[in-house]
Amino acid sequence: MFDRIEADDYEQVVFCHHRATGLRAIVAVHSTALGPALGGTRFYPYATEDDALEDVLRLSQGMTYKAALAGLDLGGGKAVILGDPNRDKTEALLRAFARYVDALGGRYITAEDVGTTQADMDLIRRETRWVTGVSQSLGGSGDPSVATAQGLYYGLKAVAMTLWGDTNLEGRHIAVSGVGKVGYAFVRQLVEDRCRVTVADVVPAAAERAMHDFGVEVVGVEKIHAVECDVFAPCALGGALSFQTIPELRCAAVCGCANNQLAEPGCDEALADAGILYAPDYCVNAGGIINISEELRGYSRERAENGLRHIYDATLAVFARAEAEGITTAAAADRQAEARIDAVGRLNLIRPPSR
Repeated sequence: MFDRIEADDYEQVVFCHHRATGLRAIVAVHSTALGPALGGTRFYPYATEDDALEDVLRLSQGMTYKAALAGLDLGGGKAVILGDPNRDKTEALLRAFARYVDALGGRYITAEDVGTTQADMDLIRRETRWVTGVSQSLGGSGDPSVATAQGLYYGLKAVAMTLWGDTNLEGRHIAVSGVGKVGYAFVRQLVEDRCRVTVADVVPAAAERAMHDFGVEVVGVEKIHAVECDVFAPCALGGALSFQTIPELRCAAVCGCANNQLAEPGCDEALADAGILYAPDYCVNAGGIINISEELRGYSRERAENGLRHIYDATLAVFARAEAEGITTAAAADRQAEARIDAVGRLNLIRPPSR
């Protein structure tokens, strides 16, 4: 385990257990070089504890890069709670988890993720102030899914500008895999912009809702990545882009909000070899963290919306760096984030310890 943690230079991994409530959770703090580690809490029925550990490690590292690329003074962290949220989630369990978060003293700040809700964050807020994405009545920004979808939309605009020399999306065909909270909000924007949209979801009712509300096409989840379209948008869980699925893609670009879309090392090269423009996930899905980060200094919707627009410029900068240096867009995004972490992180060396 220490070898795995040291390989990507994680600062801290905390295992949380509370027998009375059945809590089993892991908090991973990847980096606080730029600031406290902010990242959501995922409540998920992992097949094994090793799967949970690997997920929280990958996700927390992604949050470090996401915050850096978004220009935020935040580091990367993540938490996972092992269990089925529909069966195992209770007030006592969430409040027990919140006390573990509080014990970290602000090194890790939590938020909503898969399997958790704004109501859960409000409950966690009763035990710790180190939580974002709470209700507006508590001084929060509300549900971050709309902001994530809006940020993704700006990333898609950057894709359009790069491929077609224009941000106009009217008539473009977008295939969206996953129409949960973020995917649904994203589809709404696409339809309003007169895009042709095809969707799929592992929950049939979610796909049917999108079809009913927006008049979009629906296909099976096993077919969505192979739909002939302009842009494939993975908006469900990670790992959608693998050596098995990439040869089946029939799109010009990939731009979605799912975390960790590349299933294996080398998938970015496979996309480039196939002539498919890849918008790195942690670049275009940063809208949520940009929005909730504003809560840390008193939420302002205007500041948040200005931050979301930064995703367009950040995505274009990644594409430009990839072109200039002859590397994949994923590698370019990593270099962009690492350069900022290194440059700004060094400033900690001249800060008095008392501060």
